[in-house]
Amino acid sequence: MSTTPNGLYHAPPVMKQDVYMTLPRQLKQSIPSPTRVPDVVLVAKASAVVPDVTLNDGHKMPALGLGTWLGYNAQGVRERPKASEVQEAVTWALDAGYRHIDTAYIYRVEDQVGRALTDKFKNSNLTRQDIFVTTKLWNDFHGEDQVIPALQESLRNLNLDYVDLYLIHWPVGQYANGTFDARDFVDTWRGMEAAQRAGLTRSIGLSNFNRDQIDRILAVAEIKPAALQVEHKKWASSAGQIPTFTEYAREVAAFAVSFLSVRESLGGLFTPSTLPLIRLTSIRYPIRSQEAINLNLQQPDLVAYCKQKGIVVVGYTPFGSLFYSRAREDAPPPRADDPQLVAIAGKYGKTVPQLALRYLVEIGVVPIPKSVAKERIEQNIDVFDFQLTEEERQVLKSFDRNYRVLPQLKWKDHPYYPF
Repeated sequence: MSTTPNGLYHAPPVMKQDVYMTLPRQLKQSIPSPTRVPDVVLVAKASAVVPDVTLNDGHKMPALGLGTWLGYNAQGVRERPKASEVQEAVTWALDAGYRHIDTAYIYRVEDQVGRALTDKFKNSNLTRQDIFVTTKLWNDFHGEDQVIPALQESLRNLNLDYVDLYLIHWPVGQYANGTFDARDFVDTWRGMEAAQRAGLTRSIGLSNFNRDQIDRILAVAEIKPAALQVEHKKWASSAGQIPTFTEYAREVAAFAVSFLSVRESLGGLFTPSTLPLIRLTSIRYPIRSQEAINLNLQQPDLVAYCKQKGIVVVGYTPFGSLFYSRAREDAPPPRADDPQLVAIAGKYGKTVPQLALRYLVEIGVVPIPKSVAKERIEQNIDVFDFQLTEEERQVLKSFDRNYRVLPQLKWKDHPYYPF
């Protein structure tokens, strides 16, 4: 193996038979069929070592973690975890070398995460100090005096004395019955600071806040946000131009938004002449309840802004629409069988999802891939033994389409709705 200047190892440049078989017929004709590679190379190395990134408060966060929100399928139906599904996934992840687990109160799996951690602390050499745990404050606990009790409930679920990172999940407050709570998230942040001072969390941060909202927090914060999980974008076509009326109508239909509601949101106007207004007012319906940074939604401006402010960006949905089983019909490329990506991945003896994760790591994002499949969990962490060339990074960069995966429209009328 050869080493790169930063000490990373390049895997042998061999294409696996499994990868070769996914190539289109035309591409196969131009590439010699490889010798069958033993299946053992498909399995991640035991106890992979993940480097750390340093947060602005000095604490260390592993540069890749396991997500525990199972998300939605291609039909937009939320995946419901089975009784011990996430517990098994966390156990497999810890065995594979993960030291960063991301969860949230609203995922309803904190107890499963807690059982997996408790078992490992009891029956292995792992200690609490070895694991970085993130959880999140849900929307109906936005009162300044509600933050600590909410975190204490999460800690009971997790069977932990503290978490490493606590995030405000959304700037959008709600009451328990789902009606809007318009309390200022600045007050919520004061509760987060109190939770950190109380020793219940080592670091605090934000999720799904837009740039103006982040700046409001920074203007008053006594403790600076250490990390950000957010969706923040403006309407743009793939070329960054104002979309045509037909393009906008197709997008609205894809998100199942009534034309009447769109017209009302524009003051009764809905004609091609309103499209510049659409762009200027950033009308774009958001999707994901967590960070979405992937090949289709790379958000370089957001990453650069956070880097300038000393805030680490954590990326949810790192695979975007790679998998046919989860991609909407209108989702742009790539898929996991894209010839360009298959060829690059094959060069390093990797899969296309591993290639996507490696790319995010190299652009300064901490990816949090989710999976409940043991082999996939092991593969996802095995991305620190190779480095992409600049030409290869440009290929992956070219897939950025400012495309989001799923709509979240239920809070669009909230005064603190971030998108």
